[in-house]
Amino acid sequence: MHSLREITKDHVENAVEGLSGYARRGLAVALRSLFRALKRERMVFRNPGRNLPVGDLKGIPKSLPSDVLMGLLDKATTPLGRLVIALSSIHALPGHEIRRLRTTGLDLSRGKLEVQRGLLRHTLYLEELSHQLASDWTTYRHLRWPASANPHLLVSQKTAVDADHPAVSIGTLRAALPKGLTLDGLRQDRILNEAFESADPLKLIRLFGITEQTALRYVSAAHPERTTKLPK
Repeated sequence: MHSLREITKDHVENAVEGLSGYARRGLAVALRSLFRALKRERMVFRNPGRNLPVGDLKGIPKSLPSDVLMGLLDKATTPLGRLVIALSSIHALPGHEIRRLRTTGLDLSRGKLEVQRGLLRHTLYLEELSHQLASDWTTYRHLRWPASANPHLLVSQKTAVDADHPAVSIGTLRAALPKGLTLDGLRQDRILNEAFESADPLKLIRLFGITEQTALRYVSAAHPERTTKLPK
């Protein structure tokens, strides 16, 4: 091959084949940007990277690389902290929803967790890791506070025995995270990562139960070159 003009769609697809996660995304974005610039300068006639998928072609990615996610879980010192990390970084639940989850919304036999959103409900389908962490937490809670009648899924030493059955505070959830992590940061990373992978606002809406406006904002952030093509 003697010229950039000889590079085809097959060539750029072969370049990213076998890569996954951030490595694939970084190379795909670089190739798309490179050939877009070359075409703009009329150094090539066609852009072979125009429709190159940025993300992995299979599966639903987690918010963080698996080794990073497992490292965060290892740093969490309590079953509560590990479950909160999963709910934030895998399922993108905001803190105010996590603290108000109900024990009746968790169905481990079916691998589901229902989130109440006003008059609506959003169902989380728990993959293997989240299912295990939810099971670990319920076991821990029962052993630690067997007489607790608090209907909230997450409780603390204070709320478990409080007759008013309050939800845990946001401060309790934040304190359960390893140093340097935030609930908002984990959630935003998860949604943004999915936007990078699929660039499909409808998928974000279905997966996370977010609004159309929020989904479009994340897709625009992940793919600014497509902003002008999105519906207003």
